Amino acid sequence: MRETPTAAGREAVLRAAGLPAVDLGAVVADQDDPLVFATVSGAHLYGFPSRDSDVDLRGAHLLPAAALLGLHEPEETRTRMWDEGRTELDLVSHDLRKFARLLLRRNGYVLEQLLSPLVVHTTPVHEELIALAPDLLTVHHAHHYRGFATTQWRLFEKTGELKPLLYTLRVLLTGIHLMHSGRVQPHLPTLVGELAAPAYIPELIAAKEAAEHGTAGAVVDPARLRTDIEALHARLDAAQDATALPDAPGAREALHDLIVRARTAGASAER
Repeated sequence: MRETPTAAGREAVLRAAGLPAVDLGAVVADQDDPLVFATVSGAHLYGFPSRDSDVDLRGAHLLPAAALLGLHEPEETRTRMWDEGRTELDLVSHDLRKFARLLLRRNGYVLEQLLSPLVVHTTPVHEELIALAPDLLTVHHAHHYRGFATTQWRLFEKTGELKPLLYTLRVLLTGIHLMHSGRVQPHLPTLVGELAAPAYIPELIAAKEAAEHGTAGAVVDPARLRTDIEALHARLDAAQDATALPDAPGAREALHDLIVRARTAGASAER
């Protein structure tokens, strides 16, 4: 299990990632039900925020048992968007049971949220989820990254904007890295340092930092981009074929036990 950072340490990590000086702790305190965890996802996690990037908060909350036992449909997913000064924030949180079900699918997105080092709020239940993460990885997570890359590439072809292009490159490299290493690494600058990657990626990141909706045409030729994206898809296919990751997750019963214990005891206080 990774070491739990102090509140001051978490704040330092958030500032280093380019997060604006917004009181995110107040967001946690304002929730109707206790949060199991809240982390930052999106461009700040991926390593290419711009001056105008919004703050994407993701997490899991814990509904009381009574909310799941009666006739009313439980509010398993909550979404909130608002502005703090000039910064746009959005929070998406799933009840712990739904979050666990998402973890058991080939959903790299929720794994990235769970394992994000940009921690706003944590609990012992969060730590237990993190400890289970290695047993949730499967060969089929390659499908998630391949599909996400295809969607973002189509968006890039329509708009020419840097953001969907960087997303395309990021998810392909994350998928390749995961298949090779068995570790989830969503941070694009780190991926560039650890894998063979197109040399122009740092230029693309710098261009997006300057303009959230800037275009890629001034940085790299479209024909070269297509060739490189096709090559990354081929590398992801080969990495999936060669991976040692299992066919199915192995932590289902452990997740079930954790949910039952958390629901009956309630989420512990923030550390």
